Amino acid sequence: MTIIRQSLNKGKMLRLALAACTAFALNSSVNAHADDQKILLTSYRVGPFAPNGVPIANGVIDYIAMINERDGGIEDTLLDVQECETQYEPARGVECYERYKALNGGTLPGLLPLDGGLAYSLYDRANKDKIPIITPGYGRLEGAAGAYFPYEFPIVGNDWEQTSALLQFIGEREGGHDQLKGKKIGLVYLDSAYGKTPFPVLDEMAKRYGFEWTGYPVAGSAMVEQSSIWLQIRRAKPDYVLVWGWGVMTPTAIKEALKINFPLDRLIGNWWSAAEPDVIPVGAAAKGYVGATFRLPGTEFPVYEDLETYVYGKDKAKGSEEERGSILYNQGLFFGMLQVEAIRAAKEKFGSDTVTGEQVRWGLEHLKLDDDRLKALGFEGLIAPLSLSCTDHAGGGKIKLIQWDGENWKSISDWIGGQSDVSKPLLEASAEKLATEMGRQPRDCAE
Repeated sequence: MTIIRQSLNKGKMLRLALAACTAFALNSSVNAHADDQKILLTSYRVGPFAPNGVPIANGVIDYIAMINERDGGIEDTLLDVQECETQYEPARGVECYERYKALNGGTLPGLLPLDGGLAYSLYDRANKDKIPIITPGYGRLEGAAGAYFPYEFPIVGNDWEQTSALLQFIGEREGGHDQLKGKKIGLVYLDSAYGKTPFPVLDEMAKRYGFEWTGYPVAGSAMVEQSSIWLQIRRAKPDYVLVWGWGVMTPTAIKEALKINFPLDRLIGNWWSAAEPDVIPVGAAAKGYVGATFRLPGTEFPVYEDLETYVYGKDKAKGSEEERGSILYNQGLFFGMLQVEAIRAAKEKFGSDTVTGEQVRWGLEHLKLDDDRLKALGFEGLIAPLSLSCTDHAGGGKIKLIQWDGENWKSISDWIGGQSDVSKPLLEASAEKLATEMGRQPRDCAE
């Protein structure tokens, strides 16, 4: 494995100015009551990642509004979303967490941080406080090993499974994994712990199938300065390039790929590099770009019928009409559904009007989103079935590959699962090692 460093021109470093705002903003219902079930949403509507954060947060809020309007909440308990602005800064998010935990009797029914950095900042606190940190598609990979990490829920899957699924897609496209021998694969990645997560799987699968891979790190302070990287890629002539980015990094990568005439149907983004903000800034020229996703775009899913009746039609929507059906807004609907279903399971088990974080952990560990349940929820086809347990906090989710046609995303694959014989041993070994370093003993999940 080779890592090629990007030379940076300090005179051209990206300067990001964050607009001044209050440390938090409440979006609770004006009719909220003390006995409502409070749900904290740490969002980022301000700052460089706001184009990604706004539709996700709006999707969460609109889904929960639908539950309140249609069902009267969960078993006659209304859900009150308490939104707190973080500007994608973990320190602000930690302050939100502590403030709202105190306001809500020292507990929360879980937290969707919408920010991997915030999730890492909260793991130790949340474990002590017995509050689940729910990070679908992001967060600490080892958290999938629920016996060691009882309050971490990287639902859907992890980047190791995603990496192996992407290589499976490439292998099938080439006519079989045996056809990967001698191929060159590039990885343009955000130079962070998140961006480096594919490394172990790429190393292992390169040994198995005989391909070569090269990493091209992009500094967080230079996401729009990738020209030197793509000149190196032009010289290296890889067969495929994977993009592990977020925010402005991805559309910049697409633009730079176009400059060197790299074929966009061989440029493949991970699930955080495959949404509308990644392609719309490029315009029609982004046609052909491929990405992975665990949540599909579109408004044809049945959940939208109830959203129209109970939220949009009543002028209670937080999200704009333009956001509806986008990948990130649909992701917010999915995130909201996860929180609601975990609370529902906890209430059914413990019979409480409002539930604690510890009770919601039980609800998450007994979450079964099979075909029938997804159909009942109106999410059939929007996500793949998944099932959580004490030992498995990821749930075995799958991805689809989608391609931008210049105006919309189109599916170009069936649901694809990762190669568990690659990702599972890596996860188990890494989780056990980390737990040992932290002095943690596994729970007895048989109980």
